[in-house]
Amino acid sequence: MKFELWLAFVATYTVISIVPGPSVLMVTGQALSHGTKAAFLCILGELVGGVVLVGLSLFGVGAILAASSELFHVVKWAGVFYMAYLGYRQIVEARLDGVDLSPQTKRGDGISSARAGFFTAVLNPKAIIFYVAFLSQFLDPNANIYSQFVIVVATSTVIVGAVLGGYALLAAQARKTFQSARARRRFGYTGGGFLIGGSVFMAATR
Repeated sequence: MKFELWLAFVATYTVISIVPGPSVLMVTGQALSHGTKAAFLCILGELVGGVVLVGLSLFGVGAILAASSELFHVVKWAGVFYMAYLGYRQIVEARLDGVDLSPQTKRGDGISSARAGFFTAVLNPKAIIFYVAFLSQFLDPNANIYSQFVIVVATSTVIVGAVLGGYALLAAQARKTFQSARARRRFGYTGGGFLIGGSVFMAATR
């Protein structure tokens, strides 16, 4: 990949990543509901899912989804319902028990956060198709595709990690400001609302 193309990719992808979407809403919801550690575990899942998405897009899955309306909608609605379920569960937990503000995240909760991030990333068929169209603008057809794949994956991972990390820290800081039981419930409701909002966002986009 030529250096000029790489710089253009960095600038464009950074702007795209900053715009709130399902991933931002998921991470923000995790930070508000469970704190910084859960949010960053969610980001880890998102990043792994992002690597999978780039790989799928480069090796033809995006073209298959673009050609098959049925398959596209199956993947899309699986993602919508999964994210909505996570939001609903978070609201129920906040209503019944409140949200634990202790700094330690239980191992099971951490796995759940990482899993939520991963599936939010991979169950978004629009992202796969977007990668097909987007990456083709920056790849040199005369250069080695595998070396360019490594560069694209590494660069996009750093950009997404930094952007989502910024959102997570801002949300977690807001959460730390209020420590009462009432505030914990409200943050639980808000976090769940962000997740449901993300599912609505996925459902509304074509």
